[in-house]
Amino acid sequence: MKRRAFLKCSLAGAAAPLAVRLYAATPAPGTDGLTTYQLGPRIWIRWNNRPLTCYRAHPSQKYPYLYPLAGPTTGLPLTTETSLPYPHHRSLFFGCDRVNGGNYWQEDYTRGQIVSAGPRLGQVTKTTAEILDACSWQKPGQPPVMKDQRRLLVTVVHERLQWVDCTIEWTALTEVQIQKTNHSLFAMRAAADLTPHGGGQLTNADGRTGEKATFGQPSAWCDFSGPRERIGGNPVEGIALLDHPQNPWAPCPWFTRDYGFASPTPLNFLPQPITWPPGKSVTLRYRVVLHAGDARDAGLGAIHREWIGQAR
Repeated sequence: MKRRAFLKCSLAGAAAPLAVRLYAATPAPGTDGLTTYQLGPRIWIRWNNRPLTCYRAHPSQKYPYLYPLAGPTTGLPLTTETSLPYPHHRSLFFGCDRVNGGNYWQEDYTRGQIVSAGPRLGQVTKTTAEILDACSWQKPGQPPVMKDQRRLLVTVVHERLQWVDCTIEWTALTEVQIQKTNHSLFAMRAAADLTPHGGGQLTNADGRTGEKATFGQPSAWCDFSGPRERIGGNPVEGIALLDHPQNPWAPCPWFTRDYGFASPTPLNFLPQPITWPPGKSVTLRYRVVLHAGDARDAGLGAIHREWIGQAR
């Protein structure tokens, strides 16, 4: 789909009446559009002076992550910052267990930590904001075994649709072996009310729904969406994670859970460990879509087709 035609369709969706507009207030002078604010290792991004997301990279964390990711209609978080039964899941994050015996996903920090060198803002416009970071994968007091360079580009398409494009270059600094693990790579943990356990729905690009039908299946994307019952009119919102066909191991099977977890990861399904020599590097690309309505309303198929066309 041509970008002009795509935006025309998206803007038509934006004109649809909403059951509720929590964000109806006019922003104060000078705060309209997309604005940013950095305080040390945290970078806040706002849209019309309302929180859209925050990149959190404090050295006390297990790994950097984004939270919140605000629903475009209600402003309620589309992800959970931490939640049972697995409180180590942090909203939207990148990590991996079983890397040279280290754990860069959960458990005590002595097992491994992804340490930011200090995030910084790149180019910022009224509709886009770029976050840049470099991270070391290491155990305390030991040299890093891996590093990553990450670029996050937040884009506001219109009031019902925003997305975050994530590009991560992941490099081995020594010989690295990664064992089979389900705790791996780029992942999201959806807010409870968007999940099948909470009255929402998990859907993939092939129309499969729920954990049993989506687990282990290659797909272009997976989406959690559902009614926000804390808001009058129960408006529907969702969050989708899009996988790029140029990523290694594509088409990638998904690890999904009805409680709200989703990750396109091959590492749970590979027949043998991965071994990388020093200097081996891969580039990973993902798009995270914050949308009003459900997966069909958001036009996720068209969004994915346009996105992968731009990268060719």
